[in-house]
Amino acid sequence: MEILLYVGGILFMLVGLGVSIGLHEVGHLVPAKLFGVRVGQYMIGFGPRLWSKRIGETEYGFKALPVGGFISMSGMYPPSSRTGPATGVFASLVQDARTANDETIAEGAEERVFYRLPVYKRIIVMLGGPVMNLVLALLLFTLMASGIGIQQASTTISSVSACVVPAGVTQNDCTPSDPVAPAAEAGFKPGDTLISVGGTAVTTFAEASQIIQDSPGRSLDVVVGRDGQDVTLHLTPVVAQRGEVDANGRAVLDKAGAPVTHSVGYAGITAQYEYARQPLGTGAEMTMQQVGGVTSLIINLPVKLWNVGVSLVTGAERDPNGPLSVVGVGRIAGEVAAADAPVLNRVAVLLNLLAALNVALFVFNLIPLLPLDGGHVVVALWEGIKRMWAKLTGRPEPAPVDATRLVPITVVVAVLLIAMGALLIIADLVKPMNLLG
Repeated sequence: MEILLYVGGILFMLVGLGVSIGLHEVGHLVPAKLFGVRVGQYMIGFGPRLWSKRIGETEYGFKALPVGGFISMSGMYPPSSRTGPATGVFASLVQDARTANDETIAEGAEERVFYRLPVYKRIIVMLGGPVMNLVLALLLFTLMASGIGIQQASTTISSVSACVVPAGVTQNDCTPSDPVAPAAEAGFKPGDTLISVGGTAVTTFAEASQIIQDSPGRSLDVVVGRDGQDVTLHLTPVVAQRGEVDANGRAVLDKAGAPVTHSVGYAGITAQYEYARQPLGTGAEMTMQQVGGVTSLIINLPVKLWNVGVSLVTGAERDPNGPLSVVGVGRIAGEVAAADAPVLNRVAVLLNLLAALNVALFVFNLIPLLPLDGGHVVVALWEGIKRMWAKLTGRPEPAPVDATRLVPITVVVAVLLIAMGALLIIADLVKPMNLLG
């Protein structure tokens, strides 16, 4: 059964990735057709064709390698005017790109080409794909936050510790020398609902916990709901040491490398977690937070990739905030699906993974380098700037920008992307990231 769940998690992520890629290309396809551009192909995947069907002037289909997709628009670049054989590797690449571009311009449809669109329409077409991924991520985060809810500590007590265990010690059973935990001594029971602590009404476990931590050695009257009645218990938190953490939740260490601690009040109660549905705007907030995180990751991508390579060679633990390949995401999805946890918990995590993947597709495709969508946007903007400058200076309108000249740079970027993907796939197979503990 565990193996089936593991495979199911992987399949969920593969199908989700396929849908995400398909919608990305729809984001390009729809505005291109609305603006009158002839679209010859809409394909999911690369490599050999598995299946296709022509509807109207467009061939729709799937290819063998489900690692991306594309639409073939007529006349992405101006037709070539150069004749004669090209000399040199880069010149040959440019000429091949021009020839392939010319072949997309069908006879009788010379006006229905991409490069003739106004600059703003070209930008809309190229941004349509990434925006579709952003919208899908927003919908998934909203479904997770407002439909399912986010797990939060409730005021209901899940468990009561029998004894006080020293900080940093892991043990499951109490020994005769361990002092009784204050909550157990006061008569707390699992299922009790906290109503007030020390005379202060509480609506969250965090509020109750803060009062207890601020009151070591002080007697507190705690009112709990039990079997439909209010019961008053007398709690005296003991002094305990608590490790300090930074803004990222990591332990703060002193100069000697030892954890920094401070004294707090300790009772020995644990909250019961429950899903709390959030306002509709929470999904948008989560999406923007994820966009910021992915943007930071991409800005530091060279360093992150170097660290992945070092971990692969030395065997050191990988950075949990580092990049993953599709293989790594699929493996994590399988582990989540097979985890010993409530079904709702696993569904929520899988939705979060798929939403985060769509945010990554959104941000990554905005990188201003060809062949990514952001590169095409930069080409359109550059042409717009040239036209505006010509208009301001009274010069003739310049010829359309011939982006085929950038093919050598595009090839270099493509090779780097392939190398990055290969590195991450190898790392995810040989030295997988441990995110679930």
